[in-house]
Amino acid sequence: MPPLPTTARGAATSRRILDAAAVEFAERGIAGARIDRITAAAQTNKAQVYGYFGSKDGLFDAVVADRVDRLLGAITFDPADLAGFAVGLYDENLRHPELVRLVTWLRLERHPAGRLSEGTDDEPKFKAIAAAQAAGQIRDGQPAEIFALVLSMAFAWSPASGFYAATADEPAADHDRRRALLRESVERAVAP
Repeated sequence: MPPLPTTARGAATSRRILDAAAVEFAERGIAGARIDRITAAAQTNKAQVYGYFGSKDGLFDAVVADRVDRLLGAITFDPADLAGFAVGLYDENLRHPELVRLVTWLRLERHPAGRLSEGTDDEPKFKAIAAAQAAGQIRDGQPAEIFALVLSMAFAWSPASGFYAATADEPAADHDRRRALLRESVERAVAP
């Protein structure tokens, strides 16, 4: 990917492009997204999009990376509190459902099988889980698989759910009930 702009004006334009592209890609996927709609929403032009991101695929990759960075910056990962991490993911999915939609499009259009996040460095999380296992805080098992289980439980009510997708405008009592169930379920699933 080309280097991002270094001026305040360029950074603002890049941010508008990323935000407009997140909406477009979340709604339509990679194949259905149109640069014309993104540039109109971002109040910019195609030359800037391609100059900053190289291609439509490069823009999609930048959008996913941006949204994942936002998610990970909003939630603290603590292997001693995987249940809290899962509840944090549930809440972020309510606030920002577009990330799950983007990841779903990524799975559908690019990576139908295997690990989705090849470029993501999850190794520190896996090592932290392994250390918590060695300390007797988490059940035995492959750290990556335990992490995947926690993620799956956290995304149970996300837009990618095959059963029910929760939204932020539902009654607070519904969300409180799901958070409590999620917390207890993750605690039980990872207990030594």
